[in-house]
Amino acid sequence: MEETEHLRHSYDIKQIYAKRKETIERVFADAKEKHGMRWTTLRGLKKLSMQAMLTFAAMNLKKLATWTWQTA
Repeated sequence: MEETEHLRHSYDIKQIYAKRKETIERVFADAKEKHGMRWTTLRGLKKLSMQAMLTFAAMNLKKLATWTWQTA
């Protein structure tokens, strides 16, 4: 536990956590705010899983379209 605490405060790890805030957490925040993942009217794990997969697939397609458009 002490080693983990020590590593958490190292310079390299702090940079990784700062990058995570900009990349990983941003995806989930966008899903909540822009794609209706804050609330759902669906019931059941299967239906919710399908909604989440479709939402993230749409987000990935939007990202791919943006990358393609920027390189063209």
